[in-house]
Amino acid sequence: MTYAEKFEDRWFWETDSEGRLTYLSESVSEQIEAFGIRTIGEPLANVFKLDQSEYEHARSLQFHLVSRTPFAGYPVRGQKGLSESWWSMSGRPWVDDFGQYRGFIGSGTDLTKSRKQEATIKRLALTDSLTELANRQRMQDTLNALLEASSNGGSTPSILLLDLDGFKAVNDTLGHPAGDALLVQVSRRLLKAVGQAGIVGRLGGDEFEVLVPACDDRTILSELASKIIEKVSEPYLLNGCAATVSCSIGISVADESDPKAETLIRNADIALYAAKDGGRATYRFYEEQMLARAKWRKELEDDLRLALNADQLGLIYQPIVNTITEKLVGFEALLRWEHPTRGAVSPGEFIPIAEESGLIQQIGQWVLRTATMDLARFPEDLRVAVNVSPIQFSNPDLLTILTNALAESQISPDRLELEITESVFLNDEDASRKTFAALKSLGVRLALDDFGTGYSSLAYLKNAPFDKIKIDQSFVKGAIDPKSRNSAIIEAIVSLSRTLGMETTAEGVEHQDEIELIRSLGCSHIQGYVYGRGAPINQLLPALATGSRIVRPIGPKRSRSRRASLLRSGKLVVHEEPQTVRIRNISETGALIDDAEFNEQMVGVKVLVEALQDELRWAEIRWVETKKAGIEFCEPIDRKVFESNFLQFNKK
Repeated sequence: MTYAEKFEDRWFWETDSEGRLTYLSESVSEQIEAFGIRTIGEPLANVFKLDQSEYEHARSLQFHLVSRTPFAGYPVRGQKGLSESWWSMSGRPWVDDFGQYRGFIGSGTDLTKSRKQEATIKRLALTDSLTELANRQRMQDTLNALLEASSNGGSTPSILLLDLDGFKAVNDTLGHPAGDALLVQVSRRLLKAVGQAGIVGRLGGDEFEVLVPACDDRTILSELASKIIEKVSEPYLLNGCAATVSCSIGISVADESDPKAETLIRNADIALYAAKDGGRATYRFYEEQMLARAKWRKELEDDLRLALNADQLGLIYQPIVNTITEKLVGFEALLRWEHPTRGAVSPGEFIPIAEESGLIQQIGQWVLRTATMDLARFPEDLRVAVNVSPIQFSNPDLLTILTNALAESQISPDRLELEITESVFLNDEDASRKTFAALKSLGVRLALDDFGTGYSSLAYLKNAPFDKIKIDQSFVKGAIDPKSRNSAIIEAIVSLSRTLGMETTAEGVEHQDEIELIRSLGCSHIQGYVYGRGAPINQLLPALATGSRIVRPIGPKRSRSRRASLLRSGKLVVHEEPQTVRIRNISETGALIDDAEFNEQMVGVKVLVEALQDELRWAEIRWVETKKAGIEFCEPIDRKVFESNFLQFNKK
């Protein structure tokens, strides 16, 4: 920078002994007078305002004029409407040749350009570049300020954490530009939905935050959350294509006992996880038991990381039986975890954790290798089915892993059946088609698992080369009831499968009277507790070595035990957390419970339930609905005990 450039914005000023301006450079005088402020003859302190945002503890200009002390580098500004100018001022008192005080003289430098640049940089640093919402740092700063004000007697702030449901599918199918356009539209809807009630920010990815400065009223926060979900869930138009997403929300209210920002954010995050776990497109308030649940999940994840190397994971094999001949055709490999202190951990508990943490890749590879090595020990007329998660399916290394497993075990590829759920079709369609083609080129069989419970379109069946469709147990359960439509659904699935040249397996068959129904509906195979719960390979090999393949049903003969209407409160203990529920429709083998929070991941979880007065009994959750669940007792209640207790309860 040259000497001329350095001082081109320099200007000068002078006051009399009363502190009134007697001289001001024309360039600055014109700017200030454009703001409607008079200059010459006016007190210096009235013309220039000290910028207190930068110098909170600086002495005022009037102080220096009165005390006749010099000052340097004081930031001052002039403003009119949205127009602002900034200057840096310095000054000192001056006296004449006779030693008489005459006033102040000084100079200044224009800071307007640099201040605007700084403001732009600061704005960019605190603004999300895609949506122009406040970014994570700005939201953090605002939250800290709100909490500080709250601790000094201000209102209690609250947080709503939002995460989009279905965003990844839009990103994968329509591309990242469409995903970005979706985020922009979502941000606009959030601003409109929240209005003046709070501050909206984007934390990154598809995660947003709403700060509500002065509200801890659950009713108001619930209404706001419902409004946000409603607006966000409306259809979007992206490059001519319709797309739909929803959002889950976790809500946390500042706690006077722990008024820290990190605590409030953590609690909202835990509540958000609970909302997603509860079915998505909903909201949850943070509750203390959620923290205990989160800690439990974290401990379980840490233990799961050690389980493989500690030889805690194992496979059991559940029979798959030909419906007509009742001959064994193979097994499904089921993953089990025997924890050293917790005992048997349900797959319904640890599989979701494995998928969320990324451990499913490592575990899935171990399952494939172990199942193929076990398959080499089974007689050659039997097959083994292995579940492949959507995360494994999208892994580019799946083909390599599978090829190595087949080569190592030296089995015929058509003896291995890979069970794949409908959710794989939510990912890139072209990539899925290529993966299917590659799997079939290896010679393995493909089965569509849990049919009818996931992806709603049937178009994928035209191209996906499945050998079998597995009918989900939710359709099998209750199909024996003449009032149920499940048998008609099963019949339709069988008809579709036959047309496409595919086999069908009815999953979850538990009672002997269901076998004849499944046979009459045309299913080619049956799998379920009616033929056994599954066993380790070493327990199966001796019987298989005899050559016999006929499997006799061992399940209960009736689909329903005698049951009685009942309505009373009782204890339910899930993951060592007790809660009070209502028990109704109790039978010797199970019961219906309600008035509690359940989710699909709890199916298969073992619980303690107060089936009899003051007596906790082990049971397994078999199905869930909104605030309802069906449980099966691990050991049936003795009939006489059941009847006497039933009569006893009805007398009360």
